[in-house]
Amino acid sequence: MRPTALMLALTFSTGIVDAIGYLGLDRVFTGNMTGNVVILGMALAGADDLPVAGPVIALAAFVAGAAIAGRVARRAGGPGWTGSTTGLLVVVAILLAASALPGARDEAPAAFVATALLGVAMGLQAGAARTVAVADVTTVVVTSTLVGLAFDSPAGAGRPQPWQRRLLAVALIGAGALTGALMLHLHFAAGAGVAALVTAAVAVAGHLTPSRRETP
Repeated sequence: MRPTALMLALTFSTGIVDAIGYLGLDRVFTGNMTGNVVILGMALAGADDLPVAGPVIALAAFVAGAAIAGRVARRAGGPGWTGSTTGLLVVVAILLAASALPGARDEAPAAFVATALLGVAMGLQAGAARTVAVADVTTVVVTSTLVGLAFDSPAGAGRPQPWQRRLLAVALIGAGALTGALMLHLHFAAGAGVAALVTAAVAVAGHLTPSRRETP
C-alpha cells in the first residue's frame, strides 16, 4: 500500500482522537496543538471557564512524544518507512487503547492520564509521519494543507498541485472527527478503540509495503 494512503488513514484516526479529546476530556485537543495553544491563551485570560491543566498536559505530552520519535529517527537513518516507523506506530496503537481508562470522561485524575497518553501517542505519530515524509499529510493538522490547496488552485496561483491528496487529508480529518463524536454516544473507549485499530492496521500494512519512500 502506498505511503500516502497510510498517512491519510492516520489523518482519519487523528480526527477521531481530537473529537474524543475535545468533547470527552473537557475541551482538550490531543492532536491539534495549535488549538491547545489558543485555548490555553484564552484560558489564562479567564475567558469562558476554559481549561488550563488539560491543554498544558496535552502540549507537554505531545512534545515529549515527538522528541522520542525524533530520537528513534536519528538511529533509524534516512527518510521513508522503516522498521522503526512500524515500531512507533505499534506503540501509538497501544497508547490509544490504554487511554480508554475507566472514568476517563468523568474523573479528573483518569482524564488527565488519558490526555497524557493521547498526547504522547499523537506526538509519536506526528514524528513517524515526518519520517515517512508524505508531502501535505502531517496526519495531525491540515492548516498548511488548506493553504496549499487554495494557494495553488485556479483561483490562486494556478499551479499544478496534488489536489486529490490535499482534499482527502482535509476531508478525512473531518470524517474522523464526525466518527469520534458519534462514538462518544456509545463510550469514550469506543473512539479510542477504533483509532487504535486503524493505527495498528496502518503499522502492519506499512511494514509489509515494499516501497520505503514515495516521491511528492
